This record gives sequence, structure tokens and C-alpha cells, in this order.
Amino acid sequence: MKGPHNLWRLVRTGATFERTGAMTVVLDAFNAPAPLRLAARILGWPFKWLGLPGDPSMPPATRAITALGPAYIKFGQILSTRPDVVGDELAEQLKVLQDKLPPFPLAEARKVIEQEMDQPVEALFSELSEPIAAASIAQVHKARVAGSEQAVAVKVLRPGIEKAFRTDIDAFYFAASMIEFLSPSSRRLRPSDVIAHFEGVVMGELDLRLESAAAGEFAASTEKDEGFQVPAVDWMRTSRRMMTLEWAEGIPANDIEAIKASGVDRVALGNRVLQMFLSHALRDGYFHADMHQGNLKIAANGDIIALDFGIMGRIDEYTRRVYAEILYGFIRKDYRRVAEVHFEAGYVPADRDIDEFARALRAVGEPIFGMDASQISMARLLAYLFEVTERFGMETRTELILLQRTMVVVEGVSRSLNPSINIWDVAKPVVESYITENIGPRAFARDLAVTAKVLARFGPRLPQLAEAALMRQNEPPMPAPKRGWLAPLSWMALGASAVVLGGLVAGLL
Repeated sequence: MKGPHNLWRLVRTGATFERTGAMTVVLDAFNAPAPLRLAARILGWPFKWLGLPGDPSMPPATRAITALGPAYIKFGQILSTRPDVVGDELAEQLKVLQDKLPPFPLAEARKVIEQEMDQPVEALFSELSEPIAAASIAQVHKARVAGSEQAVAVKVLRPGIEKAFRTDIDAFYFAASMIEFLSPSSRRLRPSDVIAHFEGVVMGELDLRLESAAAGEFAASTEKDEGFQVPAVDWMRTSRRMMTLEWAEGIPANDIEAIKASGVDRVALGNRVLQMFLSHALRDGYFHADMHQGNLKIAANGDIIALDFGIMGRIDEYTRRVYAEILYGFIRKDYRRVAEVHFEAGYVPADRDIDEFARALRAVGEPIFGMDASQISMARLLAYLFEVTERFGMETRTELILLQRTMVVVEGVSRSLNPSINIWDVAKPVVESYITENIGPRAFARDLAVTAKVLARFGPRLPQLAEAALMRQNEPPMPAPKRGWLAPLSWMALGASAVVLGGLVAGLL
């Protein structure tokens, strides 16, 4: 947090939503209660003139979000996949954020390529098209490798994108700290930790060498998955601010009419999107964490082609088992076991009533079993889930943020392809397969074998480690430090810091 400019940034955010007309659209989409609407009007209207005008040719919500910057666009992309949460009108407006944002000039892209590769564009590519897709962080050009007929996709970062993101994230930190200060009950949601997690993810996305490495790892882990493709990386034409992939021909997953016209089985396609995500998360512990429609293409043979590997998720073996047991418990309607897993994993404080929690989970699961997606109000379900987490004192688990977020996005993509999808029926074979392989006697034997291998590696050092531990145990305790004249000064410094910080917060408020 770098000062009062963050407060100004948040005021301008509200003013921009008011000036562009997006405030009304957003409040309507979330069915905001009357008091909240009134408060928004009172706080937003006087500052309306301070808002950014945005592009008048865009719909209100898209106009506001694109004017505010790349970090806001990231959140908008997530919401664009959930018409069941934000409504069809707002979701349709936000689809533009997936890959149809205003591009920057081709001349700028050529300059970036030449600076990164330290040679003329013509030495790398015999052809370089105008931008064919533009998103919040980068844009894509179709090109042809010099001296061959190989078609490739060249991704180039937007000029100044790193500074723009840091400005937005700085303001988000400020907002999170204010929320924690003004609403102590919100601390269980760990707003600052969530923003820190978001920052780490996004900063990794701004180095295209890391994205290229992620693409290579993802291709290796999914190479045997039938009906799923990952384009190969051209490492000779890849650097920090540009990357080159083999060209993938296909229909964008958000062009539902073109997919219908192609004759591809949309029901099977929607099911496969969800099953592939679950398989990657559970089987590999490594999954595409930005699987909105703009990052997926459908090949002529019906294969799913994944693109944009800047945000990838990784979960350890223990977390995978917990996640699988929770899903499996819901599929079998064993709410008591689902509750037990939550307590065993520490997701619910140990002093809460496990039977009450199981009953709350039953209230979540029962209304959606046997229902297809068109019959479920995800907005109401999410609202009730939030009530449950508050009632039982559940904290945000930052290690699960990407997994949970991606699950929401992927389900939205699957719904768009197969509006009648039943997520439990589709998930069941993948989860059952994982449970069979990884939970039970077979998994126990495998875990023992892995443990034995680890111990064997440290075998030669075990006697030495044991002897050192025994010697430390027999050492006399260290004397307590004397309270010299520096001790009062350290307490005075601490008190002064508290006064200064308190004054700063009071001044900003």
C-alpha cells in the first residue's frame, strides 16, 4: 500500500461505474437489496464526474471494466462464464472481455518482437498478421515462420502492462486492508491473502517464458488424453514478452452457433470439458486455471484445444484426496462423510458441531440432485454456501482459490455447451476412478513404498541426525537476554509505529 492514491483509485472505480451506467446493470444482475442500491447512489452520484468515460461504443459494464484496467478485466472474465449468477444480459456484455478487447497497433507488436529477439521481424516470420484476438494482458497474431510454410500463433504482451497491473493490485491491497479494519468479521475470508494470491498468479502471467514452460508441462501430462490438445511451443521464437505456439485451427468455444453448425456433439463436448478438468486436477494435480471460452477452441474432429497457459493450478496429493472425498461424498449423498472430511482437513474449526455441519451440507446438496443445470439457481446456491461458511467460521483457503474458481468457470463453460448438464452424473466416473486408485489398501501400500524410498535416501545420515538431536537435548538452556537500556527504546519505537499507522488510517478515512 503506497499511500492516499489508492483511496483515489477506489473512488474513481465507483465513479466510473456510475458514469458509464454500469452501476445499475451490476446491481440489477446481483439483485441487490434496496438499502445497498440507495447507498451506491448516494456514494456514487456526487463523484460521477470523476469517473473514466470509457469507450461509448461498448455496453455499460464492459465499458467501465475496460476503462479501469487489466486487473478488473480478469474479474470480469470470470463473471462472463456465469450467466446463471450474473444474468444473461451482463454475462453477454462481459464476453467481450475474453478475447475481443481493443488491440494495440501492429507496429507496437513488431517493436516488442524485435527488442525481445534482437533481430528484424522478417528474420523470424515471413508473415505477421494484424491482431486476431486481444485480451487483458496480451494479444495474438497469426504468423508464418521464415523459410517455411509453418503457421504459428505469436502472443505479445501489451506495452506498459506490468505497471498497470501493479497499480490495480496496489489499490486492491488497500481495499482489502480497509475491509479488514472496518469489518473484523470479514477477516475469516482473508481478503489480503486472497489479493496476495491473485498478485502471485498474475505476476507469473506477465513472463511468457514461464507460460511457455507451463504449456510444455501441461502438454506432457495430457498427451494421452483422447479428445484434448495442447499446441507445441516454438522455444526459438519465445522470450519474456513474446511467445510462439503452433497454430491451432478450430472454432472458438464461445461461438455456440458455429459449433452447432459444425455438427459436433455439444452434449458430449460439454461433458468432456468438465471431465477433463476434473481428471487433470485429481489425476495430475496440475490443471489449466483459466479455462473460460476465450481460451478454448473446438477442432473439426471435436477435440478440445486449450490455449493461454499463463494461469495454471497445482495441488498436492493430500489436497487432491480431500477434494475427491468431498465430491464423492456429495455424489453418494453421504453428507456425514463430507462433513468429517472438512473437519479432518481443518477446513472447519474443531469446536463446531459436525452433525450440524452435515445437516447444512444436506441442505446444499439435496435441492440440486437429479436436476439439470437449467433448473439450478447457482446464484442462490452460492449465497447459501456463503452463509454456511460464515455460520461455521470457515476461513478462505488460499491454496484452493484457483481450484474453486476454475471449477466455477469450467462448469459455466460446460453449461454453455450443454445447458442440461448434470454435474454430478458427469463427474461421477472421474471421481470414482480416482477414489479407486488413490484411497484404500492399494493407495496405502503405495504411500508406504514412497515413504520407504524417502527414508532410504536419508538412510546413511539417520545415525548422525539422531546423535545430533540427542546432543541438543542434553545441552543446558540458553540464559534469558538482559533487559538493557535498548529494551525501553524498542517498546517506544513499537508504540510510535502504532500511533503513526493509526494516524494514517484515520487520515485516509
